[in-house]
Amino acid sequence: MGRVRETLNAAVILSFCFLPLQESTINRTINVGHGISLHYLEAGSGTPVIFVHGSLSDAEYWNDQIAPFAQHYHVFAYSRRYNYPNVNPSSRGYSAIADAEDLEGFIEALHLAPAVVIGHSYGALTALFLAAKHPELVRAVVLAEPPVISLLQDISGNESGKGKVMFEDIQRRMVNPMRRYFARGDRDAGVATFIDYVFGDSHAWEKMPESSRQQTMRDVHEWDVMMTRGILFPRIQPEAIRRIHVPTLLLSGAKSYPFLELIMSELARLLPDSQSIVYPDAGHQMWFQKPQECRHDVEDFLQRHGIH
Repeated sequence: MGRVRETLNAAVILSFCFLPLQESTINRTINVGHGISLHYLEAGSGTPVIFVHGSLSDAEYWNDQIAPFAQHYHVFAYSRRYNYPNVNPSSRGYSAIADAEDLEGFIEALHLAPAVVIGHSYGALTALFLAAKHPELVRAVVLAEPPVISLLQDISGNESGKGKVMFEDIQRRMVNPMRRYFARGDRDAGVATFIDYVFGDSHAWEKMPESSRQQTMRDVHEWDVMMTRGILFPRIQPEAIRRIHVPTLLLSGAKSYPFLELIMSELARLLPDSQSIVYPDAGHQMWFQKPQECRHDVEDFLQRHGIH
């Protein structure tokens, strides 16, 4: 796709270049209900800002953002229920919808409502489901390329055919093979299927350094559960998105995956109070590739909406 080198480098960055936390950051665990406990990092004071990581990562994804944001906000970064270092019982039907229920419990248990929620990738999908179901818990939302795959079926106009083709291709060449591999316990092949597909390179996973692959596999348990007992990309109705009236910032990388570009355009059309920012020299990992720019744009967005 012409984006392989950029995205592969991003995956390597994701796997092993976390910055250390400052001593002022607190490590805690909280029970959010229905037998689920979540590990989280906390720093700062003021308006609550909650960071939600994507797949194959955990709370440490946000290490280099916690201290800067904590200068102005009360920052929380938690690991979703099956990501390091959480140990939670497996449950049927696991998906971003369940993650949104966990996030609801997290906000309520810590009395953070209404909070700013900043999500990347699958964490952004989690944030979208939360905002759709519980807008009273959310003051503003920042969505960095959520994989709202179901929207590809709902796109109208000139892009309708392209969206449907992309949806079917994702199911046939990524989701269905991943399910088969995880069903027989072949986690490595399941992750390789995902990495190779999104990078557009049938050897992308094997090209990653061994240390990077090991770090990535630390957070693969979410897919052990999701791919055998749950749903990777749950459906959300366009009308539910139209009803989200909280201020929303959409972040994209111009060098990201084509299906996400189409999804982000559709989200911008559906969300009634949204602003879009596209980083020309970044891909899906814009928070690593353009960390200062992302932080500046998010803080500017929050300040313009009176969130200090």
